Amino acid sequence: MSEFDWRSPNAYASLQSAEATDFAWECLRRNLDYREDYRSLQRGGSQAALSEEKFRERWGLSFRS
Repeated sequence: MSEFDWRSPNAYASLQSAEATDFAWECLRRNLDYREDYRSLQRGGSQAALSEEKFRERWGLSFRS
């Protein structure tokens, strides 16, 4: 996940034309619990305490196939 200066107006320029899903993603990716779960999932592989399915359920994620 990229880091940026949350206090800079330039960091929000792309959100001027954002849709609800874009705002949802911004809120989610700033959530410290989400970020920790994501890192845990990435590190753990098949031994992860949090499975991909539980991760998706916990955070309400769905992906188009």
